[in-house]
Amino acid sequence: MKKAVVLLGGFSEEREVSLVSGAQIEQELEKMNYKVVSIDPQAYQSYQLMMDDLLEIRPEIIFNALHGAEGEDGRLQALFALNKLAFTGSGFRACALAMDKIISSKLARTLDIPVPQQTVIENYMGKNREITCQLNFPLVIKPYDSGSSCGISILSDNSGFEQALAAAFEFSDKVICEKFIPGRELTVSILGDSILPVVEVKPKAGWYDYTNKYTGGKTVYEVPAKISAAEEKIIQDYALKIFRLMGCEVYGRVDFRYDGEKFYFLEVNTLPGMTELSLTPMAAQAAGFSFGKLLQEIIRLSLKKKSVL
Repeated sequence: MKKAVVLLGGFSEEREVSLVSGAQIEQELEKMNYKVVSIDPQAYQSYQLMMDDLLEIRPEIIFNALHGAEGEDGRLQALFALNKLAFTGSGFRACALAMDKIISSKLARTLDIPVPQQTVIENYMGKNREITCQLNFPLVIKPYDSGSSCGISILSDNSGFEQALAAAFEFSDKVICEKFIPGRELTVSILGDSILPVVEVKPKAGWYDYTNKYTGGKTVYEVPAKISAAEEKIIQDYALKIFRLMGCEVYGRVDFRYDGEKFYFLEVNTLPGMTELSLTPMAAQAAGFSFGKLLQEIIRLSLKKKSVL
């Protein structure tokens, strides 16, 4: 029987989402006759102790279901590669680039992909007035290396500006102050060389925050999104170009805002969620991939990728 390890939980603010993703992956892999061991980094006093267990198990594949922090920023990917352990998703360089929203935005600009106007704040004390003068409201205040909308605020005016900065600084040592793009939220998932159908995210109230992402019935999803063939080509081309420039492999998701004229790049997610409300499984299903078939394809592509060794 083939052995697989599912990494789940971890230390980030996205721990609870990771536990749900990991449990669903474990259940599906068991249906495929894998002997599955679930490992939570939080159960270990050090990564070396966790690596000792992984090296003893020597799984055919480590299915990484961690979200945020160490699971998505390249640190564990580097450890796995150095120890010649096969793992799902992109290698450490691509993960590190994608996790850093400042660098990823700069890379998108080199491809002439529109990016919302941004200012980076490292120490906001005393800079409040300067930032509000540089960018007009509405603004998005967000950590530069976090996920699941944690620490993000959308402000229509200057009230609450200090509180929004403080909330973002709870998750990162750098904060992005970004021009809010009104319009539609669209996302493009990539699986190997295939671009999956575009998904539009339509929260019933407010914006696509943590609650609307992970609470059933709070958001409507249109798959495929109702956009023209020409619009679809533009957004899919943008997604594939930035995915490849970063060196991403196997699968991932690229998020955009669309104001009716331009698609604005937001971020690349190298470890999309695998819950029943997650966007990449929705897109895959629209392309004819059941959840089990999606996992099989991720494993197949991961075992072939260059960054395994």
